Amino acid sequence: MKRILIGVFMICCGAHAIAQDINFSQFYELPLLRNPALSGFYRGDIRVTSGFRRQWGSVTVPFQTMALGVETKFNVSDRSGDYVSIGLQTTNDIAGDSRLGKTQVMPAVTYHKTLNGEDSYLSLGFIGGLVQQRFDPSRLSFDDQFVNGSYSATNPTSQTFNNTNLSYFDMSVGAAYSTSFGYESKMYIGAAYFHFNKPKVAFSREHDISLNPKIVFNVGVNTPVSEIDQLFFYGDFFYQGGSYQGQGGALLSHSFVEEEEDYKLAMGVGLFYRWNDALVPLVKFDYYNLSLGVSYDVNVSKLKTASQMKGGFELTLSYRNYLNIRSSSSRQQRCPVEF
Repeated sequence: MKRILIGVFMICCGAHAIAQDINFSQFYELPLLRNPALSGFYRGDIRVTSGFRRQWGSVTVPFQTMALGVETKFNVSDRSGDYVSIGLQTTNDIAGDSRLGKTQVMPAVTYHKTLNGEDSYLSLGFIGGLVQQRFDPSRLSFDDQFVNGSYSATNPTSQTFNNTNLSYFDMSVGAAYSTSFGYESKMYIGAAYFHFNKPKVAFSREHDISLNPKIVFNVGVNTPVSEIDQLFFYGDFFYQGGSYQGQGGALLSHSFVEEEEDYKLAMGVGLFYRWNDALVPLVKFDYYNLSLGVSYDVNVSKLKTASQMKGGFELTLSYRNYLNIRSSSSRQQRCPVEF
């Protein structure tokens, strides 16, 4: 029965444009998926971020999502505090029995304009690239393959699929404002408009279905609570096609090395909540220029009985460093907001 439902779901995707953007519980670790204007909010010249997510294994065939992002930045000039970030975000998502998959390759560029010559910036970003979707109909089962109450994969089906692969271009823009306040506290707010070109996403050419644009609002705050402890707040709210969702939480980080500003040895614990969906406890380890995050979704939605409150395991890994180049950001006194 489960395979039949998934088969029906695949057909409905072409007729009603059912779609869901990739979302990580540790969303703050993958800025280009949140808002292209959030690229470059780190100390250093280069950052590599990656994520792996596996979910719904207790309910159906596990969904798996992988992401890899690369960012680099450089000063516009020696006299200006402005800087430019260039990035590339790739993702690969595989879902369900049909192995419904989506692969994205998205270059990004962001300009950060200093507003006061010190620590306040207005950032404008763009991300866009190629998306490829596909599924495997041979893995699906349909009701007409049941004969006299018995199913066989060799039984013919009236369902036909003329197209199992689809490619399209997707484009998004974003803006963010970042600044410092109080005693070494930092914050940013941002907004992004995803899929503004409304790409057509139906597998069947008979259906002229466009991907609904998505509006996202972002916030982040980083404030010290002692000489060696920092508290981070992150939140996102997004609206798409009549549906909305919010997620957010806090992470407390304890540093074991006080004298290193750029590279730290620290451990953090946090708790996040995705509205009407999941509680997400997590731990994060910072080892100089490497960061490792581990989280698990505790499902609290209407599916919690079937899922036994099991959601998904998630792992993130990031690396950042300076480059030995003339335009390195280590040479300028003004620094962007670090998150």
